[in-house]
Amino acid sequence: MFASSTQPGLLSIFSSTGSNPLQLFSCRTDGRLPADSFIHLLHDASNSPGPNAPASMVACQPERDGDHALDQTVLHIQSPTIRTTYIRCPRYDDTRGDLGVRLPCVHVQVRVMSRPWAFEVGVVDRGGRRGVVRCSTFQKEPRITGPDGERVLHVPVVFASRSTGSVMSGWTTIRMHLPSVLGQFSVLAGRDGGGTMGTYSHVSYVKVYATCRLRRVWFSEMSGADQMLPWEFEMYGASA
Repeated sequence: MFASSTQPGLLSIFSSTGSNPLQLFSCRTDGRLPADSFIHLLHDASNSPGPNAPASMVACQPERDGDHALDQTVLHIQSPTIRTTYIRCPRYDDTRGDLGVRLPCVHVQVRVMSRPWAFEVGVVDRGGRRGVVRCSTFQKEPRITGPDGERVLHVPVVFASRSTGSVMSGWTTIRMHLPSVLGQFSVLAGRDGGGTMGTYSHVSYVKVYATCRLRRVWFSEMSGADQMLPWEFEMYGASA
């Protein structure tokens, strides 16, 4: 998809405030759950417009000090069955093949809800070997699953907790340096057997599952929080 393109130091593949946010994505929902499996654009602070009936949104957790809803349009992805409700780039019908992004760092601006959540990145090394990095809020420790050629590295995502022990509702930006993450395939291979990955080449796809609200997904040359970003990458909190 981007393999033959000159890639800038910053490449965004999803922005909820764009004119056609899902242009590069396939969307999947669970047809067995019309009231509880849907993908919908809404204003984060006002929760409007609501989804079409019979869909009903899960409640956002009450905000605490330091948490802020956004005064922006975001993408609400909801389902009790994570694996059946997601967005994926590139689209399944895109004949250009892999995403082909060579930039080493992936960033996801997300608000987790009151349910488990996951996202995954397909990675390819310079030898053509493929793997999947799957990050989730329900994994307890890193591990590898799947047969050789389809190995999945599971990475726990831990957010700050409230005093009650529930997951924080505020927005955050998750950052991953993919060449470093690929090294974990080799580290865990000694424990789980097989499935090592070599030097990072590119990303083949990105998939974001339910349940969350999504603001932006992009790639960059740098992973640090102090990197200079365009103003449109900022998240603006709603007034009290």
